[in-house]
Amino acid sequence: DVSLSVAPGERVAIIGPSGSGKSTLASLVVRAQDPVRGRVIMGGYPIRELSLAALRSNVTLLHQEAVLFATTIRENIALGREGASDEEIVAAAKAANAHDFIMEMPGGYNAQVGERGGTLSGGQRQRIAIARALLRNTPVIILDEATTGLDPESAGLVLDAIDGLVRGRTALAVTHDPQVALRCTRVVWIEEGRILLDGSPARLLAQSDLFRAWMASAAANTSGAGAS
Repeated sequence: DVSLSVAPGERVAIIGPSGSGKSTLASLVVRAQDPVRGRVIMGGYPIRELSLAALRSNVTLLHQEAVLFATTIRENIALGREGASDEEIVAAAKAANAHDFIMEMPGGYNAQVGERGGTLSGGQRQRIAIARALLRNTPVIILDEATTGLDPESAGLVLDAIDGLVRGRTALAVTHDPQVALRCTRVVWIEEGRILLDGSPARLLAQSDLFRAWMASAAANTSGAGAS
């Protein structure tokens, strides 16, 4: 029973209790699954009529766990676009707040990151994934709990990088992080597969006890969490 329209350039936070359908909604956009009823339309086209290659070349998906490969930082970023120049890779890393820590590593951009990026912190892995996403330059961005598990300093750097990533693009951010919600232009609360709240963060803070309670609870949980 969800009917949701997102305008070009909107940045929409998808929030609500665990198991309410937030990640399922995001998965429909990239056809990780298809709806049993109804349809998903992107840019005026029902996405089932598009090839998977055409659809996914227009969408970037950023998960909680950034997927890195056991190769150099340079090659991990360059996966965003075949043929990217060194200058473009460095520019993307700078925009993602990754350049400084990369240059502090032995080998810089030629440093090996280890299996699944295990030699880097969670925040560093996420910023490299954002640099890769910047190179992809897709019009639609899906963020699925992209700041979960990060300490406040790392989360702040990742959030600033995400601001650059989504600027001028359409973004859906599945999140339990109040800072992510506050940086969005619109917040949609989903519960039991239905939309309960839909409005700007400012309007919901002013009018919704449910949203204010969520903000307080989420802020407490976020401050109590910690990982590098």
